Amino acid sequence: MGAREFQAIMQALGQRQLTCDEVAALQAVLTSATHGGDCFALIEAAAGRPPCPRCTCPRCHRSGAANGLQRYRCTACGRTFNALTGTPLARLRLRDKWLAYLTCLLESTTVRAAAGRVAVAPSTSFRWRHRFIAGVRRERRPTLSHIVEADETYLLESQKGSRHLTRPARKRGGKASRRGVSKAFDCILIARDRNRVTHDFVTGRGPVSAAQLRAHLLPVLAPDILLISDAAKAYQAFAQAAGLTHEVVNVRAGIRARGAIHIQNVNGWHSRFKGWLHRFHGVASRYLANYTGWQRVLDAGSPATPSDWLRIGVAPGRYSPDCQ
Repeated sequence: MGAREFQAIMQALGQRQLTCDEVAALQAVLTSATHGGDCFALIEAAAGRPPCPRCTCPRCHRSGAANGLQRYRCTACGRTFNALTGTPLARLRLRDKWLAYLTCLLESTTVRAAAGRVAVAPSTSFRWRHRFIAGVRRERRPTLSHIVEADETYLLESQKGSRHLTRPARKRGGKASRRGVSKAFDCILIARDRNRVTHDFVTGRGPVSAAQLRAHLLPVLAPDILLISDAAKAYQAFAQAAGLTHEVVNVRAGIRARGAIHIQNVNGWHSRFKGWLHRFHGVASRYLANYTGWQRVLDAGSPATPSDWLRIGVAPGRYSPDCQ
């Protein structure tokens, strides 16, 4: 917009008395424009000059701009891309509303309430929720060190939203057909050290096995840690095979702590997670890993602002090789 056009708009606004609705609409437009510029600046600053997402070649040159973002062309394969290509945020629209929506995520707002607040469709709100969570879940986390507590909790398997059920339908909040832990439950494994570094894993259906512990836990453990768990045989077999020092707390026998030997930090995380999850009235099993990651972010207090969340989701150097 040129200076003359801007002056004409200002004169037109000054010559009439705006209603309350018109003032609110104008404020919404100005806020949207401000957030849009901030969002683009944050994305470009966090990504820097990214390598080619196709061949990982670091050599590229500027190749115009589109939708507010700089585009680059790889000198090796000729592919064009921008800062969001290859990230969970690629191809998402309405970027001027992203920061406002990230505020909703930090406040644990439901899908429909967030959609109403930022003026998008509920389907868009749902898509954004899981794309933004997927972005922050890829951040590389420190390994667990010193004293590490590990324990699992279980949630009844859910096919919420699925059009093709693999079992008979049941009412929300129903019960499993069998007593105890069975294949009807999703297993959530939490490992946490005394520095409050937390790793979360959805290992599958039924009780956790030593093979699952080896696949999920071993890559995130320092070699000289003390592993504390309950008396489940899977932990004993895993610790012995991995050569880890292992202490057992026999919770079933009523022994919850022996001095510093306890799993209260992990059990506290389980309790906070299940209490927080109630507001969503049940979540589908296929999205469960996103919800454990979301709660981990909120529990750790990092990222603490929408801008931090967006930076983590875009910065390529902070991604771990595999999303956990």
